[in-house]
Amino acid sequence: MTRRTWLGSTALQLFGTGLAPQWLLRAAPGESRGKVVVAVFLRGAADALNLIVPYGDRHYAELRPNLAVPRGEVIDLDGFFGLHPQLRPLLPLYQEKQLAIVHAAGSPDSSRSHFDAQDCMECGTPGRRSTTDGWLNRALPARTEAPPLRAVSCTTTLARTLRGTNPAIAVASIGEFRIRDLEAAAQWQSQYASTADPGLRRSGAETFAALSLLETVARSGSPMNGATYPRGRFGDCMWQTAQLIRAGVGLEAAFTELGGWDHHVNEAPQLAARAQELAQALAAFSRDLGSRMQDVVVVTMTEFGRTACENGARGTDHGHAGFMFVTGGGTRGGQVLGRWPGLAAEQLYEGRDLAVTTDYRDVLSSIVRRQYGQTDLASVFPGYTQVGANGLLL
Repeated sequence: MTRRTWLGSTALQLFGTGLAPQWLLRAAPGESRGKVVVAVFLRGAADALNLIVPYGDRHYAELRPNLAVPRGEVIDLDGFFGLHPQLRPLLPLYQEKQLAIVHAAGSPDSSRSHFDAQDCMECGTPGRRSTTDGWLNRALPARTEAPPLRAVSCTTTLARTLRGTNPAIAVASIGEFRIRDLEAAAQWQSQYASTADPGLRRSGAETFAALSLLETVARSGSPMNGATYPRGRFGDCMWQTAQLIRAGVGLEAAFTELGGWDHHVNEAPQLAARAQELAQALAAFSRDLGSRMQDVVVVTMTEFGRTACENGARGTDHGHAGFMFVTGGGTRGGQVLGRWPGLAAEQLYEGRDLAVTTDYRDVLSSIVRRQYGQTDLASVFPGYTQVGANGLLL
């Protein structure tokens, strides 16, 4: 295993490895205000029909006599679509035209396997399971000397989305890098400093300088502008990402995830909890960064949607089309974008699912073009030609 692979595929270790994170020493907080893409994966196949409710389609309530969100509870968006009530924290962003929603979006791949669909979506090559690197890693512009913290995955192991030739790291939590036992740390530092091995001595100095730097970022203060993140892993990751952006360490790409969307049984209360967590975290992130969001785009995706018809256990099974949220970075929000395919029997994909009318790569292509000035989209999404910008970005 190479040093780069080790750094990129595991959470960083604090002491005793002899592998100093030299990249971190060069990542002193500064005034970097580059463009950032934050990819959020909703793992488990989120139910697009109960999150972005097509109440204007009469077949919706017919297909879901028990699961359909009651019309009186739906947060109206445009007279046809509405938000699940637990997504209310996102309504101000939508009304302020900072949030765009793409319905009936997803992968053209027909797989209903979570693992296959997630891998192919993260790679940006649906149906091609031999791809090993991720679309967001390929999207990063080539740099002679890239910022060492340019790509960060808020996961214990590096997400497939960020794997590739551009260096990327997995950091489960900035807080894990704090020097909790100062006396023990001083002893370690003294041992490194007194060793006769110049390489080890240098590694020791860099390791402790790196820890000090991350501790500085971790203590960068509370969320700004009155933002309040939800408790839990996802909220923490969104806050961590905002901290890195504000610290100016050169972050260009970030990845995080929210699981728990596979609701085959008793969907309603489970979906409500996940929707609330998602909405609160996204709204807090936008509020926290304030005007800095002009340089940041957040995009959500899920491997596929759920069946149009509820099952006998008041849940839904694996479907096809999902949805995407896009906010920040000049997004032309306040719209539910994409062609609505309809929920009549003859309009359903394979007679059971919401059909995909917007390839998720079309949305991502617009984002990487806007954020990174990436014109070679064929290298980011091999074998795919962008159909259109879908009106997402200016």
